[in-house]
Amino acid sequence: MKIAIVGAGIVGVSTAYELAHDGHEVTVFEQRNAAAEEASFANAGLLAPHLLTPWGTPGLGTPLKLLGRRATLRLAEGFKGTDLAWLWRWRRAARRGASAAQLSTLESLARYSQRRLQHIAVQHELDFESSQGRLILLRTAQEQARWQPTLQVLRDAGIALREIDADAARQIEPGLCPETPLAGALHLPDAKAGNCRLFAQLLRQGTQAGGVHFAFGTRVARLTSQPLGVQVQGESGTRSFDAVVLCAGMASAALLRPLGPRLPMAAVHGYSVSAPLREALHAPVASVVDSQLQISITRLGQRVRIAGGAELGAPDAAHHAPTLQQLYRTLNDWFPGGALLSSGLQTWRGARPTLPDGAPVVGASGVPGLWLNTGHGAGGWALASGCARAVADLIGQRSPDISLEGLGIQRF
Repeated sequence: MKIAIVGAGIVGVSTAYELAHDGHEVTVFEQRNAAAEEASFANAGLLAPHLLTPWGTPGLGTPLKLLGRRATLRLAEGFKGTDLAWLWRWRRAARRGASAAQLSTLESLARYSQRRLQHIAVQHELDFESSQGRLILLRTAQEQARWQPTLQVLRDAGIALREIDADAARQIEPGLCPETPLAGALHLPDAKAGNCRLFAQLLRQGTQAGGVHFAFGTRVARLTSQPLGVQVQGESGTRSFDAVVLCAGMASAALLRPLGPRLPMAAVHGYSVSAPLREALHAPVASVVDSQLQISITRLGQRVRIAGGAELGAPDAAHHAPTLQQLYRTLNDWFPGGALLSSGLQTWRGARPTLPDGAPVVGASGVPGLWLNTGHGAGGWALASGCARAVADLIGQRSPDISLEGLGIQRF
C-alpha cells in the first residue's frame, strides 16, 4: 500500500518504521526541518512502566492542585477558552479515576512497546543513551499510602516492583543526598530510560536509507477523504494515498475536525533542563522520580536531565521562572554536585498533546482509510513502538499482539 504519515515525532517515525517493515511505500510529512523537533525533543526520557512516569495518567498517585506554589497544573499566558473546557473535562476524569481496565491496557501496551523498542535497538545496533532501573522517591508515609491502588494494578500486570526503605534506595542510587528526608521508595529494576530524540533520529536515518520518504519543511494544510490523501500548504491538488496515519500531536485535532471526528486535546506544556555531568558519583545511575513534585532526574550518557512542570498556555509563552527554579532545587535536593549548572545548559519547554483521560487514541478514525496514533501526552516515548506496531497490524488487517481496548476515538 501507499501510505502517508503526518508527523515525524517519535510516534510518527516509529509508525513509519513498522509500516516500511511490512513492505508498504511510506511518505512522512513533517512541518519542521528534522525529526523529533517538538514534543519528542527533550522530554523526560522515561520508558515503561508508563503509569509511574510524571503525568503518565493525570491525578494518579498525586493529589490535584490548581492553585498555589505546588499547583499540579498552572495556567500560563495565552491560555484559551478551549483550554478551560479541556481543564474541566480533565478534572472530571481525574476525580472519576481511570478504570482498572484502561490502566491495565496502558501498562500492558507500555511493556509491549518497551520490548519492541529493545528488539529494534538490538537488531539495528542503535545506541540511544539508555539506562535501566528507576526509583520513585517517596518523601512521606502519606505518599506511600496514595500509591497503593496503582501498585496493585502494576503487580497484577506482572511488573517487577519492590517497596524499599531509604537505606535500600541509597544503595541503589548512591548519589542520593543523605540529608534530604526520604520515607522510602519504589524500585523498578526493569524500568528503562533513554534519549528519545536520539532514538527517533537514528530510526529516521535507517528508515530513510531503507526507502521511506521524509518530506521535511512540509505542512499538511488539510486531510481529504475523497480521494483519501493530504493537501500540502501552497499546493492546489491532493496527494492521494491508500491510507493516512495521523501522528501530528497538537495538529491532529485541527486536521481531523473538518472530517467530523473531534479530539478534545490540549497542549500541556512541560519543562526540562539538560546539564553536563559534573561528578558521576553524585549523579543518578539511571533515573529517579520525585513523587511529590512529579519531577524526574535521569542520566542520559554524559548529561543529567531534570523534567517536570505542567501548564496550559500559548506555545510561545515565556518560560515560567519558578517552575525552572523548582527543577534546580529538586536536583540539588537529591543529587547536589552531580551536574554542571554554570554552563552548557539546555532549557526546553515543550507540549504534551494530552486528552482528558490521559490515554492516546490509537486505531481507526471512523473515516475510511484514515488511522489515528496521537494524543499520547507524557507517554509518547513510552508507548510509541507498541502503538506503531499495533497500527501497522490493523492497517494490514491483522489482529495486534496487544489489546487497544479503551483507546479508540469512540470514547469521546
